[in-house]
Amino acid sequence: MMSSDHATIVVPESSAVAKGKAPLIGSQREQKTGFNKGLGIADFLLRLGAIAAALAAAATMGTSDQTLPFFTQFFQFEAGYDDFTTFMFFVIAMALVGGYLVLSLPFSIVTIVRPYAVAPRLLLFILDTVALTLTTAAGAAAAAIVYLAHNGNPNTNWLAICNQFGDFCQTASGAVVASFVTVVVFIVLILLSGFALKRH
Repeated sequence: MMSSDHATIVVPESSAVAKGKAPLIGSQREQKTGFNKGLGIADFLLRLGAIAAALAAAATMGTSDQTLPFFTQFFQFEAGYDDFTTFMFFVIAMALVGGYLVLSLPFSIVTIVRPYAVAPRLLLFILDTVALTLTTAAGAAAAAIVYLAHNGNPNTNWLAICNQFGDFCQTASGAVVASFVTVVVFIVLILLSGFALKRH
């Protein structure tokens, strides 16, 4: 009859502990958290750049004005953004986009503090898409008018005015370029938000 002292129960170690995989779970989560924070920081910095570009576009177009030096007592040749309804729409649209970007900064900060928060990222994703549409519409419409100002359209007897109003056209062209910079930044922001949402 065998003694009970010799009865032992051998419990094998789990494969995860034996292979050292258990500690990696925490490190993988930390890496994911750090990556999400990095996306949030990139989002915040890009928004600051977009604010500068959008407000610069609005301010530049809003101050585009030129008066030709030769004028008489009764006639004065002047070109300003408010002479074109398209340029007025451009100024209003870019100002609205700039205001939205400023208001979106707190939500961008939330994505840095709480990397796994889905609601702020989803909200920014939707609103950024709307802002991108508005910015693209304003920039494309203004670009069409700037093109006509530079080249005219002989078929409709629209004359090119940039030969006379060179400074006005140069300022308006700069504003259009700034708007398309804002468009590019919005595209990058939407891609970042989509990638971050996919990782959740």
